[in-house]
Amino acid sequence: MFKIKDIKIGEDFFFILGPCVIEREEFVMQIAEGLKKIAKELNLKFIFKASFDKANRSSIESYRGPGMEEGLKILNKVKKEFGLPITTDIHLPEQAKPVSEIVDLLQIPAFLSRQTDLLLAAGKTGRPINVKKAQFSAPWDVFNIAEKIKSTGNNKIMFTERGSSFGYNNLVVDITSIPIIRKGGYPVVIDATHSVQKPGGLGKSSGGNRELAPYIAKAGVAAGADAVFMEVHPNPEKALSDGPNSIKLSELKEILEQIVRVREAVV
Repeated sequence: MFKIKDIKIGEDFFFILGPCVIEREEFVMQIAEGLKKIAKELNLKFIFKASFDKANRSSIESYRGPGMEEGLKILNKVKKEFGLPITTDIHLPEQAKPVSEIVDLLQIPAFLSRQTDLLLAAGKTGRPINVKKAQFSAPWDVFNIAEKIKSTGNNKIMFTERGSSFGYNNLVVDITSIPIIRKGGYPVVIDATHSVQKPGGLGKSSGGNRELAPYIAKAGVAAGADAVFMEVHPNPEKALSDGPNSIKLSELKEILEQIVRVREAVV
């Protein structure tokens, strides 16, 4: 359908991997290097993800990131030194253009996926766009989102399934959303780590159960997902954001191997 560097979106199977938030430059470079090494060993394609700002943290006291200017400098360094395609979130319409000049894929956060001005600003950049389906949205609701973006002339759209609100502080993944969205003509990413998140479950931060993330990933791939999204951290217990649902970097390779075997079994 469209390409992001050497990845043919809608045809190639790929991953979106990286830490939830940019903690510091050395930290990001370390993870990017580790991910590239694993991907090379397994012959996998992936897009590196890290956020320069987590604007929807549970508490005002929570770490948000280095901000757009510093964050983009770090992401650009990752892009140049490791030759990786990059994605990051945008939260405001005015962020779309400057961010699009650095990253290869714009990501729209789930809570903002119906914000018309944000979607239009992203669409006007001409960059591919990954919209994370809101926790409050039905699978077929994404088609209205797509029409907003397509009104700018941009048809490079994919959607991410990341679970739906199921009572307080809990999410559940409806696997049938994957074939429903794909039938509408859009590639689908299964977000394995955010799907096991417990939003606001720790009071001033979100909880989660990272041990369950590989099961979500494999189920999503079995249902036809085009890609898998997973947040990764060298030491999740000390992560400044989304530690409870992040995959430990040292355990990632085995998990990716399992996911690939499922993919090979269903295509």
